[in-house]
Amino acid sequence: MGTNFCLFMPLYDALGNTINRHSWHIHKEISSAAGKKGRVPEFVFLVHVVDVMQAMHVPFVFRSFGSVPYRVQPFLIPMWPFTFLVMLAMWAQSKTFLLYFYTLRGSLLESWVVPRYGFQYFLPFAREGINKQIEEAILRADRLGVKVLSLAALNKNEALNRGGTLFVNKHPNLKVRVVHGNTLTAAVILHEIPRDAQEVFLAGSTSKLGRAIALYLARRKVAVMMLTQSTERFKSIQKEAPMEYRKFLVQVTTYQAAEHCKIWIIGKWTTPREQWWAPAGTHFYQFVVPPIIPMRRDCTYGKLAALRLPDDVEELGSCEYKLERGVVHACHAGGVVHLLEGWTHHEVGAIDVDQIDVVWNAALKHGFKPL
Repeated sequence: MGTNFCLFMPLYDALGNTINRHSWHIHKEISSAAGKKGRVPEFVFLVHVVDVMQAMHVPFVFRSFGSVPYRVQPFLIPMWPFTFLVMLAMWAQSKTFLLYFYTLRGSLLESWVVPRYGFQYFLPFAREGINKQIEEAILRADRLGVKVLSLAALNKNEALNRGGTLFVNKHPNLKVRVVHGNTLTAAVILHEIPRDAQEVFLAGSTSKLGRAIALYLARRKVAVMMLTQSTERFKSIQKEAPMEYRKFLVQVTTYQAAEHCKIWIIGKWTTPREQWWAPAGTHFYQFVVPPIIPMRRDCTYGKLAALRLPDDVEELGSCEYKLERGVVHACHAGGVVHLLEGWTHHEVGAIDVDQIDVVWNAALKHGFKPL
């Protein structure tokens, strides 16, 4: 326990007003200088904390725990109140910091953490502060010479910053490429769906990922039941499809409409009651954060889109949330592919459906493997 006491020192310093202001400057300098002998990272994956329990799944709290996929452990429960207080201290004071790093083909890649928790992204009064944290991280990466910065999970939320578009428009001279990685996320989901599928049900159909998945499947002549209450948004997406494929996109307004469809693609929170409309044997593909609660024992549930890193990755000692070591979320992989390909465009805002296969093939070429 002694080695973990350092987790709570910032809280005690904050409460006792014993913070050495110079130490914050030193911490910032250390965090800025890559985790390896002052080298500058070429890639940064900008994540956030999921919840209070997951906050303890980091290498500087329990290294052995951070090296295995996250799951709630009984020994963490007594620490919850203390970690909650640390969260409050972080909300008041902390800046983005380095979580872990690894190397790939001579390049240093890092994960930085925005010190905000998942629930905070849904508090209207917290959004401005979160965007400021993300913006400062992007600008810091730009100053350091980082080539690609990929936004994770809620850091690219459409309602928050329009998938990163806010920062690119505000800072048109950025040298660092800002990437949401959703193109590869869409590719992973689409390549998991059976090639002989004839019909799918899509919840969250008008989101960035939902739109791209619907349009791609329509081109494959797969009937897509798009769950949305907005006829205007549905028709807007339908018009993006070539004329001969528009008939494959169908608007539905209830989960009951999919009671005979065994392929459900979930991009919005779906309650247990809504899940019960799926027939036995349904597989739930997911791109919703956080993932839905699996309630049906007669159905199967996919995990969030992920890929295995190339075999030549080195010095990776931590797991990314619930994934095994060496496996990363698809948006993380998408940013790395962006770096390895040397692409010079930002990947923000709407997904370019024509790029889905391009990004997928590039990922395979560089040694990423489907799970």
